[in-house]
Amino acid sequence: MSNNAIYWLWLQKALGEGARFKEILEDFKSIKDFYNANILDWKMSSALVPKQINKLEEISLDDVQNIIYTCEQNHWQIVDYDDERYPERLKEISNPPAVLFVEGDFPDIDHLVVLSIVGTRKASVYAVKVAELLSRGVAESNAVIVSGGALGVDSAAHRGAIMCSGKTVAVLGCGFGTNYLMGNKSLRNSIKQNGALVTEFPPFTQASKYTFPLRNRIISGLSLGLLVVEAGVKSGSLITARFAAEQNRDIYAVPCSILSPEFAGTNKLIEDGAMVVTKPADLLYPYAERFHIDLSKVKSVERLMDENADISANFEDNKADKLSFENLEKSRVEREKREKAALSLNGNNKLVYEALTQSLQHIDVITEKCALPVSAVMGALTALEIADLAVSASGKRYKLS
Repeated sequence: MSNNAIYWLWLQKALGEGARFKEILEDFKSIKDFYNANILDWKMSSALVPKQINKLEEISLDDVQNIIYTCEQNHWQIVDYDDERYPERLKEISNPPAVLFVEGDFPDIDHLVVLSIVGTRKASVYAVKVAELLSRGVAESNAVIVSGGALGVDSAAHRGAIMCSGKTVAVLGCGFGTNYLMGNKSLRNSIKQNGALVTEFPPFTQASKYTFPLRNRIISGLSLGLLVVEAGVKSGSLITARFAAEQNRDIYAVPCSILSPEFAGTNKLIEDGAMVVTKPADLLYPYAERFHIDLSKVKSVERLMDENADISANFEDNKADKLSFENLEKSRVEREKREKAALSLNGNNKLVYEALTQSLQHIDVITEKCALPVSAVMGALTALEIADLAVSASGKRYKLS
């Protein structure tokens, strides 16, 4: 962190994440000068409204000193707006974060091809495999993959980069130290070994419906281009695409069925001018000359499939069974049926269902999440299994169906 980190933390705490402060810097020479200015100077600035001035007066440097201490104790880095590691690319957006909290090795964003890959959490088999393959294909050409660390397409994008020891960054919609999405903890640990976890939110900030849209502008802001793999018309990925358009980033989309509503958002992006992607080279072509990428060495989807036994097995041996349009639609119908059943849950059954993830968890973990007696959790899990909403495995482990 820079010598001005405490002032940037103060500003963020006072004005909130996502606040627009570029106009403030136009009226004052530096963030330190802004802090040391008197209230009359603040009132004379057209960049501030009375409510913001009141908050600036209420917050002191002592209020944020604990954040610095907590980060030091947990080896979480603070990359403030004046830090030399803060990406210039991110400064281009209208409301860049005042501070980034980083765990891992933050790549040199400004001198690399950085591509974000996003899509629905409830991704189809097709979308997951496409995200993995395209991510791996561009990561092998030293591109950095950015995504949101969520289930579905996000996880597949991170895995694709990790599979070839490429660099990847997960931008989180919560602060470090929270229990959000514990089922993805092992993936986040892998991301730290191959890149970084990044968040704008101070330690222990819980995820909410407000934090994710703010997170999305950073995903696109770090990137040269954004690829949407699968998205419905109300998908959060389209929010990220809107940010990307506002930030003058390139927008890409993967084509698929025009009959499935889960792909309606993706297909609409193509209709509106997003570039179609069917292979890794499509994503790298616009940046090849600038970053000296030999496109002739970028692998095809077929070659990537052949080189990886797991991917090859999933695609080649079971291609007709898993990736046919008929089976894709059948899978969706079954999923929609489960979603409707989940909406009717109440009481302990609902609590336990919401604690489950797509990764297996021991019953002790589920019990701790729900704060219920073990007997109540066992009863609810049995009911969820009967309703085809949960599945069990050896060792008293359970996950979503």
